Amino acid sequence: MKKDIHPQYYPDAVVICGSCGNTWTTGSTQKEIRTEVCSNCHPFYTGQQQRILDREGQVDRFYKRLQARKDYLQDQKAKEDEKVSPDRPIEELGLGTRVEKVLAEAGMSKVGDVLERLEGGEQAMLDVSGFGRKSLIDLKKALRTLGYKIPDAAEEITV
Repeated sequence: MKKDIHPQYYPDAVVICGSCGNTWTTGSTQKEIRTEVCSNCHPFYTGQQQRILDREGQVDRFYKRLQARKDYLQDQKAKEDEKVSPDRPIEELGLGTRVEKVLAEAGMSKVGDVLERLEGGEQAMLDVSGFGRKSLIDLKKALRTLGYKIPDAAEEITV
């Protein structure tokens, strides 16, 4: 065995828990050992699983990320709900100025008004003066594209 290559051994080294302050002695190559958690205060050994040891704010950061995710999902849901809102103006459908003018003269300025009229079937929309089959097809296509549900009465094809 070579001389002077082995570290100094301390048979009475003191171990100090940084969490609960518990101390005990053991043999080690260090005079003093500091631990974060010991078997006296660790939740696994004490049976207190509810107690979470928070090192450097990790739990707080986790809860912040969790809350940010919830906020993001709520914003997405609000955007989706706004997208299919019955209070949306007809102009946002992009049907053209002539069709928008015809619908405005008939008293339909919002998507909700059009959907209400469509509940009476396709013929109810075709009865609007100046509103024809092509406009009806474009209207239904625009509504479906934006996520609106066309009433079943308007889905039936009448010849």
